[in-house]
Amino acid sequence: MITIPDLEAAAIRAAHGRIDRAFTHSPQYVHEGLSRRLGVPVIVKVETANPIRSFKGRGTWIAIRDLAGEGRIGPDRPIACVSAGNFGQGVAYAARALGIPAVVFASRHANRGKIERMRLLGAQVIEVGEDFDEARDASEAYAAKHPVELLVDGDDPRISTGAATLALEVTDGVAAGDLPAPVIVMVPVGNGALINGVGAWLRSEAPGCRIVGVQAEGAAAMTLSFNAGRPIDTDTVATFADGIASRVAIPRAVELMPGRVDEMRLVSESALRETQGELTSELGITVEGAAAASWAGLLAGPIPTGPALVIVTGSNV
Repeated sequence: MITIPDLEAAAIRAAHGRIDRAFTHSPQYVHEGLSRRLGVPVIVKVETANPIRSFKGRGTWIAIRDLAGEGRIGPDRPIACVSAGNFGQGVAYAARALGIPAVVFASRHANRGKIERMRLLGAQVIEVGEDFDEARDASEAYAAKHPVELLVDGDDPRISTGAATLALEVTDGVAAGDLPAPVIVMVPVGNGALINGVGAWLRSEAPGCRIVGVQAEGAAAMTLSFNAGRPIDTDTVATFADGIASRVAIPRAVELMPGRVDEMRLVSESALRETQGELTSELGITVEGAAAASWAGLLAGPIPTGPALVIVTGSNV
């Protein structure tokens, strides 16, 4: 496993104290209905009750604050990124708090609600390309010609460090006697920042917990890459779950997965839609397609021997 100071336990603990409290201490509890369905305790970690309705506010807060502290972004040097919507909202929220302009690239087919919320948070949104990865190409071309700092989700380990703090809250809950210790955690995977952060924390603090990533069958680049041990892109992407719809693997994220990730699973579109509806009904909250991947992946595999952790990553439908 590659050692990265930002992904060590001490750095993750320190990051937790620095994140805007609007994003931390999210609900976590054993859900009775899901537990009956699976036959073992199911812990849900709900990352939707915050200003951007997703877990992305944790990692973007840390990355933006650090970049500003390093002088790499400021009122005269914007932060730029590409996003399907949730990451861009996190970037826009943190940048606005510091008075820093944000430029977000998004596909012309991106979720309209997410586009509108990014603009409401003060970001300049440039819609370009037929999918997420074409928009990413445009962001890289823009950054090469303009005085901006390009932040790539999955590439900067500080994003994973912030994301890891949700796993820290779970193990703190276990230590306090509020939760049973999970033997498996299911993590939706898009660009890999979340699973690398969660894996980094749990490898240190709960080494017996199995870390499993879940992707849509039509957006399997990171799964193929993990299995091959090298970045593998796909020619197309086909999933309604826009939060995990990427056909290009992030090399840095792939590099960090060994030792932090035990397994990757693929789930069908029908499974994603069914579990999206089930979670929305059982939890009484809106669950976006990408967030449903955690429950779909758990149902797709063998029944675990003990408690399972399901991360509900967002509610931006």
